[in-house]
Amino acid sequence: MVAFYELTQAKAAYCRNLDNRDWDALAALMTDDVAFGMSESDTEPETTSGRDATLTLLQSLVVGTRTVHQVHTPEISLRGNEATVIWAAQYRTVFENGTSVTGYGHYHERWVRQGHGWKVASLHLRHLLTDVTQS
Repeated sequence: MVAFYELTQAKAAYCRNLDNRDWDALAALMTDDVAFGMSESDTEPETTSGRDATLTLLQSLVVGTRTVHQVHTPEISLRGNEATVIWAAQYRTVFENGTSVTGYGHYHERWVRQGHGWKVASLHLRHLLTDVTQS
């Protein structure tokens, strides 16, 4: 139960730090060699490797936007100091021109316990549905 709590707190902090553009706090939640990818439900993701490359990609995806990322109903599998987690996810991105994107899907992640906390080692966002609204 302790690991479950710690993982849910770490993921909540990940979402909050991304939405608040707190890049240092977000970086502190990642391993040095984190792997990051996104895909549609039936395609393989293009993966970025490494913390710096992942942060650069995330920054480029949210520049000039306001975002809200929410996750819930985690499926957590623990193996010692490693966990695999699938989170149901919803996010909304609003661009400066008023266009908005709302996405639904699942994060497929691997977390490792390092030092005093959990860090994400791989993260793949698999989109199931994406709604785009033009203003």
